[in-house]
Amino acid sequence: MGRHVLWLVVFLALGAGSASAAKVMLLWPDGAPGDKELPVAESNEGGHVQHVRAPTLTVYLPPKDQATGAAVVICPGGAYWLLAMDHEGHQIAQWFQSIGVAGVILKYRHRYFQHPIPMWDAQRAIRTVRYRAKEWGIDPQRIGVMGFSAGGHLASTAVTHFDAGRADADDPIDRVSCRPDFAILMYPVITFTKDTMHRGSRDNLLGKNPDPELVQALSNELQVTPKTPPVFLVHSSDDGGVPVQNSIDFYLACIKAGVPAEMHIYEKGGHGFGMRANSCVAARDWPGRCEQWLRQRGLLGPAKGD
Repeated sequence: MGRHVLWLVVFLALGAGSASAAKVMLLWPDGAPGDKELPVAESNEGGHVQHVRAPTLTVYLPPKDQATGAAVVICPGGAYWLLAMDHEGHQIAQWFQSIGVAGVILKYRHRYFQHPIPMWDAQRAIRTVRYRAKEWGIDPQRIGVMGFSAGGHLASTAVTHFDAGRADADDPIDRVSCRPDFAILMYPVITFTKDTMHRGSRDNLLGKNPDPELVQALSNELQVTPKTPPVFLVHSSDDGGVPVQNSIDFYLACIKAGVPAEMHIYEKGGHGFGMRANSCVAARDWPGRCEQWLRQRGLLGPAKGD
């Protein structure tokens, strides 16, 4: 058993150990744009959160003596219908925390809140982390975004639709850039135009009969430019939920645009494996490869063995 696999099994069995407790904060403390009454209250059944009206950030900061200065905003998946907050949220943030990275889980609006509201929440999350960088011991130029499945679509939207902030904004957070410095996309929904799309995610985000121009704009393989930040992708060939072609198309778009990209495609793994150590080889293997990629990019210090 490799070092990373053994470590992951122990980590998931014991939890984060001595890592600092998480802090929860409202994403929009003065009220979220696009807010509206919902017909049902927020619920959490088995770690699956639905009907979010008040988005939050759950912040896992590493101990100061272990902090690398890097941070990742984490977008759980769930087809823009729900949020898988455990194996694509808390477990991921605790793992990042254990390697010296601040893990920040975004509980974003979905289902009753269609585009652009999830994107606004993701952009606000990145701005908030950057605005609070000094307070939280984070390098404002080492803030990434990570997404799983439909959360991967949201993360890929964040890396292809961003701005430098508005210098004249009343809210100081709105003056800050929302461009991520890197992205980690896990079995992501990417396209909305091809047969390989995940139609449920598209319908939940854009409605049953969306504007063709909007469909094109949010097919994020078509929106990659040289300004897109470096990307790490993970998928499995046997994914029956979101076809692997989604990751392949985004990877090829990055290569064409000259964007640094690394992709790992596993033969087996299915969909939604997250960090479930008893699930498949992919779930046990990708964290080590991701950590290595972060090190090689200088986000965790010098790459080991380089």
